[in-house]
Amino acid sequence: MSRSYEPITKADLRLLAELARNDREDLFKRKPNTGRLYSDRLFAVALCQGGALHYLNGKNGVKDLDVWSFYTEHPERPFPYRRRAEVDLGIPKFGKTEGYGHFVGRKVDLIGRSMQNVEPNDPVGTLRRYLRNGHTESARRLAEKAVILLGPAHLFGAVVWPEENP
Repeated sequence: MSRSYEPITKADLRLLAELARNDREDLFKRKPNTGRLYSDRLFAVALCQGGALHYLNGKNGVKDLDVWSFYTEHPERPFPYRRRAEVDLGIPKFGKTEGYGHFVGRKVDLIGRSMQNVEPNDPVGTLRRYLRNGHTESARRLAEKAVILLGPAHLFGAVVWPEENP
């Protein structure tokens, strides 16, 4: 699969945050029970994996973009862990994802996870503990590359992972 080496800008991050927000709103309308449990439990949204690493180093390249929404786990049940949406970035800046010719731009995977032991006022610390501990396959995979916050707004663009970044 071809990669784009175009730089990811703050404007691109804002677009990704908007796509994730729209997807969450749509999900909660279509799945009211999930919305009842999770619409008020979001504590972080992040660009993850290769796209986040490319944002940091400009060398990794972009195959697709992975945006994760992280929730404080509801006592009734975890967020549906297999739930993933694929949407069009909507701009041709990074080219197209192979096999998605109907898209204008790259594919964006929108994924959600719920977590226990969340400190809602410390999303950076919460996510770093999750990645450092590596108790799940998702945590181990995410820790292989990078994580950049898209939300909450006051932490927009903050580097969560790797930890050695300021």
